[in-house]
Amino acid sequence: MLLKSWETLPEALRTEEVRPYYERLRPRKAALLFKRLMDIVLSVLLLVLLSPFMLIIAAAIKLDSKGSVFFRQVRVTQYGREFRIFKFRTMVQDAEQKGSRVTVLNDDRITRVGARIRRLRLDEIPQLLNVLTGDMSFVGARPEVPKYVAQYTPTMMATLLLPAGITSLASIRFKDEDTLLQQAETADEVYVRDILPQKMKYNLAYLQEFTALKDIGLLFQTAFHVLGLAKESPEENEARETKG
Repeated sequence: MLLKSWETLPEALRTEEVRPYYERLRPRKAALLFKRLMDIVLSVLLLVLLSPFMLIIAAAIKLDSKGSVFFRQVRVTQYGREFRIFKFRTMVQDAEQKGSRVTVLNDDRITRVGARIRRLRLDEIPQLLNVLTGDMSFVGARPEVPKYVAQYTPTMMATLLLPAGITSLASIRFKDEDTLLQQAETADEVYVRDILPQKMKYNLAYLQEFTALKDIGLLFQTAFHVLGLAKESPEENEARETKG
């Protein structure tokens, strides 16, 4: 996970807006190496431990609705590289052809089992495979579809210096994103205009403050939120009040 030299970065990342973030990350070679090693060890361990549970979820999905167990979608990760993300399918088959690429509260494309899986973020478990292969990391900016990445400002492109992540502070603060989009007439437009810039503030701050210890802290913070053990912060209240 060590950074490429500045000269070998994709042209879209070799800009004055990205440079300050690159210079902050460049000296942190040991922390970046530890991050990758932690990703490998934890993903292997969790895949082994959770494999029986994953089989139960897969069976429930197949019994509940027609379609594949997994949802595969093209996303963008480090250096703008595209990859196919693994998630448990929580929507009806061909959901992308039947609506927006973002999900709103009470979305009628969500299946009965899917609603339960999403509530505890269990649909994210297969992304352990993406972490193991290096397409993703445990902590980092959530991977967006190419359609949304095309809307990034020059500064937002800095988030592509590191692999996309399963969780981040932005993911925690905007865990109720589907609720925020519920009243939007055009969910895609509202997401790009209002929500994505707010999430990027957290993602860019993460690049500035990155340490291996902070990554570990974010993993625990995510677990507390998923289990309902964390108190809502002022920032989460602010995120909840963001209107579509």
